[in-house]
Amino acid sequence: MSTNIENQGGSLDTLKWGVVVLVLLAAVVGNYYFDSVSVLIRAIGVVVAIAAGLGIAATTVKGKTAWEFAQDARQEVRKVVWPTRQETMQTTLIVFAVTAILALVLWGLDAILVRLVGFITGV
Repeated sequence: MSTNIENQGGSLDTLKWGVVVLVLLAAVVGNYYFDSVSVLIRAIGVVVAIAAGLGIAATTVKGKTAWEFAQDARQEVRKVVWPTRQETMQTTLIVFAVTAILALVLWGLDAILVRLVGFITGV
């Protein structure tokens, strides 16, 4: 394939991205402009504007590519073999035990070094 996927959308994609930016900017400005309106209504307006912006962005070439990537990632997550509850608990307990042992070793090493430095400096 010699055609570049970036150029397939052309100026229409650029126009769509401009509209997306304007919609998101309108959501931000509107949220500040209508500060006397209920927070719930402003939040709903911002969510609707973001959803509209995402909907417009999804119709662009890059948006379609991002959507396909998200679908592929979701399929890959389904292929993961997740550990059982017992395996997770055992691994967690091992991590806690090793962390506690290492903390005690470092605490002991620190105490020895403090006494050694105190002995050398005469403090």
